[in-house]
This record gives sequence, structure tokens and C-alpha cells, in this order.
Amino acid sequence: MLDEKEFIQQLLNPKTQNDAFQKLLHTYQKPLYNHIRNIVLDHDDTADVLQNTFIKVFQNLKNFKGESKLFSWMYRIATNEALTFLNQKAKKSGISSETLQSKAIDNLKADVYFDGNDIQIALHKAIVTLPKKQQLVFKMKYFEELKYEEISEILGTSVGALKASYHHAVKKIEALLTTN
Repeated sequence: MLDEKEFIQQLLNPKTQNDAFQKLLHTYQKPLYNHIRNIVLDHDDTADVLQNTFIKVFQNLKNFKGESKLFSWMYRIATNEALTFLNQKAKKSGISSETLQSKAIDNLKADVYFDGNDIQIALHKAIVTLPKKQQLVFKMKYFEELKYEEISEILGTSVGALKASYHHAVKKIEALLTTN
């Protein structure tokens, strides 16, 4: 892609905005879908959150200060949208977000967009037992293979704290998977 500052100018310029936004969608739609899917687990919910994410990106692009990479800023929006969605869905259902996630994991086997096996479902069940921050860090590092520096920009946490969170998450998941 173009130089990021130049690309952002194209996104903000009404004359080049449509083409630039199409490039943005083409570049980030799949990685953001995967990121959101790792958080909300359900395909249909993921599609809704992804759409909301791109709407927020478009609406707030003029406020983007360039203090982080565009990628990190968009991932932060996607993360916040996914977490907000889960909390609202749990609240509407009158259940905890942990119970909501457990139900979503139970539905994965029937999900035509999920190509995992029993081991991956067991892994998801173990992940849902972790504190929210550890879940996010683990999913971003393990499934999305993001670097600690990228996760740090997205979550606004130090690299050292992320490494510690990931280490604790791995230990907890290992313990859960070896006892079951």
C-alpha cells in the first residue's frame, strides 16, 4: 500500500475517498474479520461487528492522529466493538459474558464457517476461562500471530505486561488441557 500518511489523505479527500476506502476494505477486511471472530466466535455476529468497525473507522478517520499505525488503530476499534457487542448481547440475554462465550463455543461444531476439530474446541473452552485481558493477548498472539509490539499498540499495554499475560495464559491453558 501507499505511504500511510498519503493513504490517509486519500481517505479524507472526497475526490479519492471511495477508491481509497475500497483499498482499505480489501487490505483489512480479512484480518479484521479473523480478529473479531476470535473474540465473538459466531460468524454472523462477526459480520455485524466487522461492519460496525468499518463504519466507525470511516466516521472517525478525521480524528486519527497518526500516533500509531492505521492497522493498530483499526484493530483497537475492532477489539472495542467486539467486546462491547459481547457485553451488550450478554446483557440482553440476561447472562454473563462468560456464559455467552461458552454457548458460542458449544455452537462452533454446527457452524459451517468453523473448520476446527475437537482439539480446537477444547482450546476455546480453556481460553474462555481466562481473564478477558489474557484471552485477548493469547488470541492475538496465538491465532493471529501478532508481534508483542503490535499488540501493545492495539491494547495500550506495555510489551513486558503482554509477555507476562501471554505466559500466564499459556500455563493456565496447558494445565486445563492436560487435566481434561
